[in-house]
Amino acid sequence: MNIEVLDTVLLALLVLDAIALTVLVLLQQGKGADVGAAFGSGASNTVFGSAGAGTFLSRMTAWLAVGFFAIAFGLAYTAKQRVGTHVIEGLPVVPVESAPVAGQPMDAPELTPEPESVDSGLPDV
Repeated sequence: MNIEVLDTVLLALLVLDAIALTVLVLLQQGKGADVGAAFGSGASNTVFGSAGAGTFLSRMTAWLAVGFFAIAFGLAYTAKQRVGTHVIEGLPVVPVESAPVAGQPMDAPELTPEPESVDSGLPDV
């Protein structure tokens, strides 16, 4: 499979996983929501039975989180493969023969001379 196609598929899966994970987190009730159910309000509003949706939603959230990280690692791997095969535009390519060898002294860089004086109009202190 071509690396660009794999990258596109993984990116689409990551977006879908992130949307599903966001929806599942927003569907879950907070810790204080169980107090209202103890006094009889909302006991008949359960879709997933008397135990509630806590275990189902928390398991789905955990699996989507694992999938999110797996897809993100897959995208990192494809990015590494793309960089290894292509030269990044704008970066200078150092020829092999001009690269410094260990043990050989490097040439000192040329320093630009400082100007003699600068007339800024401010008095000297």
